[in-house]
Amino acid sequence: VQLQASGGGLVQPGGSLRLSCTASGRTFAMGWFRQAPGKERECVAAISWTGHIISYADSVKGRFTISRDNAKNTVYLQVNSLKPDDTAVYYCAARRTVSVRLATTHWEYDYWGQGTLVTVSS
Repeated sequence: VQLQASGGGLVQPGGSLRLSCTASGRTFAMGWFRQAPGKERECVAAISWTGHIISYADSVKGRFTISRDNAKNTVYLQVNSLKPDDTAVYYCAARRTVSVRLATTHWEYDYWGQGTLVTVSS
């Protein structure tokens, strides 16, 4: 399975973007991670295959919204009220199997997209 992410760009503080990630085949849980220079990769949002279980990092709660459309094998990340600290490469990830709990660490994911850069700057 291949993942293709898109939607990044340069945005001013307070702005919004919508990131998309389309899988070439069926996947189960999907997540969005980000990695800023000199920092570890962190999970900002994850969603179960049914869409009923969702998790957010504390730093993005209330600003980011993850959703998915299984008919299109696509996961979305709506990012609002962006801050300079949100600047990072954003990666989508997917699991090939069902897990007991929602995966929120990078080693639990099997497939990765190429990353899309989000830059928040005035």
